[in-house]
Amino acid sequence: MSLKIIFAGTPVFAEKSLASLYNSNHQIIAVYTQPDKPAGRGKKLTMSPVKQFALAHNIPVYQPKTLRDPTVQDELRALQADVMVVAAYGLILPEAVLSTPKYGCINVHGSLLPRWRGAAPVQHAILAGDQQTGITIMQMDKGLDTGDMLLKQKIDIADNETGGSLHDKLAELGASMIMKVMDLLEQQQLTPEKQDDSLANYASKIEKQHAEINWQDSSDKIARMIRAYHPWPVAFTTMADTSVKIHSAKLTSEKSNAKPGTIIAQGKNGLAVATGDGVLEILSMQLPGKTTLPVKDILNSKADLFAVGKVFAE
Repeated sequence: MSLKIIFAGTPVFAEKSLASLYNSNHQIIAVYTQPDKPAGRGKKLTMSPVKQFALAHNIPVYQPKTLRDPTVQDELRALQADVMVVAAYGLILPEAVLSTPKYGCINVHGSLLPRWRGAAPVQHAILAGDQQTGITIMQMDKGLDTGDMLLKQKIDIADNETGGSLHDKLAELGASMIMKVMDLLEQQQLTPEKQDDSLANYASKIEKQHAEINWQDSSDKIARMIRAYHPWPVAFTTMADTSVKIHSAKLTSEKSNAKPGTIIAQGKNGLAVATGDGVLEILSMQLPGKTTLPVKDILNSKADLFAVGKVFAE
C-alpha cells in the first residue's frame, strides 16, 4: 500500500524532500507552495524550487495566499490525502488543515527539537556555537514546532560550517529521513515522543540588519556570525561610509589593546582587525557592486581604504 501525500514546501530545502518522496512508492497527489514572488534585479515573478519540481513532474500545484480561507480548506479536503508533509512551507497551518489528512500533517524540521523552534534553526545553531544539530520529523500541532517527535538524527557542526553548507547537509538528511517516516507510518510503527518545552529556544527569522557586525563582540562570536549568515544575508560592516560584506574570516590567538574594529595589520592573506577580546583575520570581502574577492586582491587597489589604523563602523 502506498500513501497519498500532499506536499507543502517552498525553497530548495523542501524540494529535496519532495524529490525523495516522488521517487518512492508513495503517491504525491498535490503540491502546495507559496505564491510566485519577484526576485532578482528585474523583480521578475519567480517560481519556487518546489513549484518548478512539481511542474516538471506533472504534479498539480496549489498556491493559496493563506490556508485560513474556508474555500481553500474545502479544496484541500477534497484531495482526500492520507498525510500532508510540510517542509519550510512558510504559511501557518490552521487546526482545520492539521486535522484534514487521515494521518495529519508531518513536518521536516531543520534542528534537533526542542533546541531550536522557529523560522531559522540552521543559522541559530551556528550563531549559538552548537556542536551538533540535525533533523527532527515531527507530528504537527497548533503550536510553533511543539508537536510530538517521530524521528531524530544528529550531525556534527564543523568548525568551518556556514549557513549554506549546513543547510545543504540538513536538506539531504531530511529527504532521507522523511522516506523512513512515511514507510513507518504506512506500517503503523511510529512511536511519537513528547518534547520537553523547558529545553526550547526560539530561532527568530533572519533579517538583513541582523548581519551587521558589532566589533565590540568577541572574535568567536563575530566569526560564528560570518559563517551563519553566509550565503545570506552576509555579515557586513562599514569603512568610511562604504558598506563592506565580510564573506570569510579566521580566528587568531592574538591580543590587541586597539579600539574594536581597528585594522592592526595588512597580512599576506587578510586584514587583522581588533575585536572585543582579541583579533580576527578577515580573509574575503565584497565591496558595493563588486564580486567577492580575497582580501589580498582587494588590497592591490584599495590598500589606502583599509590602511592600518583605520576603524570599521566608526
